[in-house]
Amino acid sequence: MSKQGLDMTSGNPFRLLIVYSFPILLGSLFQQLYNLCDTIIVGRCLGPDALAAVGNTGPMNFLVFGFLYGMTSGFAVITAQRFGAHDEEGLKKSVAMNIVLNAVTGIAITALSCALTMPLLRAIHTPQSIIGWSFDYIFTCYAGIACIILYNGCACVLRAVGDSKTPVYFLVFSSALNIALDIIFIASFGLGVFGAALATVISQGVSGILSLVWIIVKYPMLRVSARHFRVDRRFAFRHLAIGMNMGFQFSITAIGTIVVEGALNRFGPTKIAAFTAAQKVEQLVTVAAGVMGVTIANYGGQNLGAGRVDRIKEGVTKGIIISVAFAVLAAVLAMVFNVQLVSLFLDRGKVDAASWEELRAASWQYLNLTTLFYPVLFVIFIYRNVLQSIGRGFCPLMGGVFELVARSAAAFILPGLIGYAGICLSEPLAWASAAIPLAIAYYYIINRVGRSLHG
Repeated sequence: MSKQGLDMTSGNPFRLLIVYSFPILLGSLFQQLYNLCDTIIVGRCLGPDALAAVGNTGPMNFLVFGFLYGMTSGFAVITAQRFGAHDEEGLKKSVAMNIVLNAVTGIAITALSCALTMPLLRAIHTPQSIIGWSFDYIFTCYAGIACIILYNGCACVLRAVGDSKTPVYFLVFSSALNIALDIIFIASFGLGVFGAALATVISQGVSGILSLVWIIVKYPMLRVSARHFRVDRRFAFRHLAIGMNMGFQFSITAIGTIVVEGALNRFGPTKIAAFTAAQKVEQLVTVAAGVMGVTIANYGGQNLGAGRVDRIKEGVTKGIIISVAFAVLAAVLAMVFNVQLVSLFLDRGKVDAASWEELRAASWQYLNLTTLFYPVLFVIFIYRNVLQSIGRGFCPLMGGVFELVARSAAAFILPGLIGYAGICLSEPLAWASAAIPLAIAYYYIINRVGRSLHG
């Protein structure tokens, strides 16, 4: 089969994982930088109430868009398997199935999300003073779900055939366009938070269209015709099962963060600000965890398609080594540059000395308690995504349930015993509750898969 991209069914797994993941890592870091700039633009141009209104929609944003990201990634797992098997006809059928399922689920989720926007805002106790702005922002984002799905769907198909670079180029373009549109819509046109949301939707839509054109022009093996859209219920179910499982994993995590938010609110605004800033630092330094998850998912899918379970095992081992190395680096960065990183998100000039010291101490406490567990966080992504890539989506879903239960229980029980530290420890306890069963499930299942393919 004539192909472009990166075939990960042969060659040194360690090198392949590094080569494939590096562009994604750069893109993810750029995305983090964009998110930071976006926050600064909204806060400085519109003021603290507008920033609070946008920040208030964070759990709702994560709930829906996290699900969409997981869903589109899951649909492309079968695509990676067909590519690894050098099955061009199966590859085209999988691409067609991606198109159909993304379109149908996108319409349904858009309608449901828009209808539930105001009820959800009231359910999370949005203050009346900002609920209007919150509604304008998140409703606009939900109305543009089709643009998000178009870009994510194209990016996931490209990664499935080993092209991890092109999605990064479009991500960088999208982020730069988003920042430019933020400035135009907010500062020049005075569109407020609606302008910030509109900038996001337009930039994603433009990148999605460009990605689609790129696929059509550069990847003949991904071009589909009418016959590839013929209904195959079993094939559709396989895509849907993996996609829904991966989507629900993100949603379960989002529910857990909402629960922790509720418990955290008892400690007052200073602790909330410190916790938020510390978690932003954590998201910045641990970005490689998700990158390795995406990498191992496509590596595993391609090699399962090629019947190379031995390479999957080797790749997972190498992936864990790389992930643990990244985890140690992330912990060092978080601890050494704690004050400097937190200062990116908190303006020291706007708080008195005592409050700043409390903010610094609380953020340090969070990072001090969680950084030791970064290796656990990183390996979750390895085990979770490789299990998805070999079609065993139930175990990662249950891992997410264990994580939700542990995070929720810790958030409500530990604060009464050890105070704010209990909120901080809810995160590493949740990670461990997911990592342990996922590791056991992987080693049990991968051996069974190996025996079934070769026995």
